[in-house]
Amino acid sequence: MKFLFVIDPIKNINPEKDSSAALMQATYKKNIDVWICTPQDLEARGDEVWASCIQVEPSPWINLVDSKCIQLANFSCIWMRKDPPVDEGYLYATHLLEVAERKGVKVINKPSSLRAWNEKLGALRYSHLMAPTIVASKVNDLINFAKINEDVVIKPLGGKGGQGVIRLNKDSPGSKAIIQLITSQEQLPVMMQKFIPEVKDGDKRIIIVNGEPLGSINRIPQEGDFRSNLAMGGKAEKTTLSNEENIICLELSKHLKEEGLFFVGIDVINGMLSEINVTSPTGLREIEKLSNKNISEEVINKLLNVIH
Repeated sequence: MKFLFVIDPIKNINPEKDSSAALMQATYKKNIDVWICTPQDLEARGDEVWASCIQVEPSPWINLVDSKCIQLANFSCIWMRKDPPVDEGYLYATHLLEVAERKGVKVINKPSSLRAWNEKLGALRYSHLMAPTIVASKVNDLINFAKINEDVVIKPLGGKGGQGVIRLNKDSPGSKAIIQLITSQEQLPVMMQKFIPEVKDGDKRIIIVNGEPLGSINRIPQEGDFRSNLAMGGKAEKTTLSNEENIICLELSKHLKEEGLFFVGIDVINGMLSEINVTSPTGLREIEKLSNKNISEEVINKLLNVIH
């Protein structure tokens, strides 16, 4: 059995922190061959897609075994784990992976759903679970929303890891100029949400696998920042799911399974859904360190049950 991981260049991956590394190592422990490539290594020849890929032994970290060009139909599973942005190159890669999917290969997450579920906009399907939210490009509409809600955050729709997220209140100087800048002079929509002050107590990342929550961490913002993302210096702490959070997971479960979103990371602040991360959700390493459980192996076990 062979698994292919479509990832960023391997030199950019920190095995101590990266969830893709954890999944690759858990796969290898199951005596499954692990191959890697980047989106740029995919190519179509007629109705067959191939990858110029490298076989690796990810234990303790990367040992190169072999390299060759292989038809994607020869893999049992393909993990699309390229980090955002979801740009043209990313989208074209999902189309190529879809060809392999039609040949019967399990692609995680489902390519069409990766295109359809923007990590900010996807959550709007469950707006009743969210803080007050607007997505718009018109400056006046965004300013009016900010005045009504008094304290807001603005998120670029293509951002990741807290990059470009701005907090404004009704008295912030230069609000109009800031909104003009972040919307590229009203050419790009952004998401604006009512600020949740309880974020100081944490932003919970919950990993959902085949519709079931497998683990979670609470991310605490560092002093002087409201962003709790680990990439922005947030601190991970051990946590359990509240009743509200279990209800959120239950409501999302059926829809995520139907859409082929096998491996998902949702963000919840004070019992309110914030984002649904589907491209390359992170947090496995931190969950494992804090819980002393090998969540990655549980993920692969669930995947093998689905494939078989």
